[in-house]
Amino acid sequence: MLYLIIMQELGDLETVVERLRRVQAEVAERARAAGRDPAGVTLVAVSKGQPVSAIEAAWKAGQRVFGESYVQEAKEKQEALAERGVREVEWHFVGPIQRNKTRAIAERFDWVHSLDRVVVAKRLSEQRPEERGKLRIFVEVNTSGEQSKRGVHPEEVLGFVREIAELPRLEVVGLMTIPEEGPEEVVRARFRLLAELRAWTVQAGFGLWGLSMGMSGDWHWAVAEGATHVRIGTAIFGERPRQRTRE
Repeated sequence: MLYLIIMQELGDLETVVERLRRVQAEVAERARAAGRDPAGVTLVAVSKGQPVSAIEAAWKAGQRVFGESYVQEAKEKQEALAERGVREVEWHFVGPIQRNKTRAIAERFDWVHSLDRVVVAKRLSEQRPEERGKLRIFVEVNTSGEQSKRGVHPEEVLGFVREIAELPRLEVVGLMTIPEEGPEEVVRARFRLLAELRAWTVQAGFGLWGLSMGMSGDWHWAVAEGATHVRIGTAIFGERPRQRTRE
């Protein structure tokens, strides 16, 4: 029985590597088809809910950028991976930010994709260790207008960026969105809106260059619309083996 369990785990890890390589190749292909340099698109492998062994397998296959949504889960994984010799990982926080978790996020992550409140921005800046350099920030924008969605409203983006841009330990690099599920023309319209909003901030004198948009179901369209970061989990790791409760 133990032999069968071990063989099953090895098979699962091989599948992770195969999926990762396929996604990496597809991202590069889609970028070239859009007339873009594939190096301009960063693949964030969203590993929330996945075992440490799967992350380690992806890391050994060359993936260095990972996304997590739960602070305590990420902390446990980071410590376990360090014990296994996994180094030089770039950690992206992609989930909703609870005020009582800002210190851990500021201390343990390199990028944040989900900032939409000034009070949280101030806490992240105050709690960011100076030796870690600035925490890179994507401002989350509610491009669909859904009341259930988090994010700054499009008409508020410039004012929001202006208010947080001077915080000393943050670097605002771009905008992020999660569009509603829908047909290609609807989803791509949301991505185009995000790109237009970023251009608007640039015209206003801010150096935003990033667009974090696109997940496993719609990243192909996001790359065509200019995404610099795509957040892909299921297409790499498969369905999450367990459901997380809120921290």
